[in-house]
Amino acid sequence: MIVVTTENVAGHRVRETLGQCFGVVVRSRGLGGNIAAGLRSIVGGEITEYTDMLEQARRHALDRMVANATEMGANAVLMMRFDSSEIGQTMSEIVAYGTAVVLEPA
Repeated sequence: MIVVTTENVAGHRVRETLGQCFGVVVRSRGLGGNIAAGLRSIVGGEITEYTDMLEQARRHALDRMVANATEMGANAVLMMRFDSSEIGQTMSEIVAYGTAVVLEPA
């Protein structure tokens, strides 16, 4: 599956636009991670517990988006983006979304 953040893929043209595809993940920070992050935030610097969690959540959301596009019959996703938000004080939502298309060589 080709996944790009651009409108076009070099050497290809869009044969068919199938519509929006997406993958959603909601992750909760565990108690241990919250305690470690809280202590780390006192002295400053990167909070690696959260960085790791969000990196994994992005990968998971991207995998789900690719699965959604595959179910739609796509072989590529154009204009892929990530969005994120907080749910309450302990959960993060990550969404990967884009346009599912069928590409063919130009």
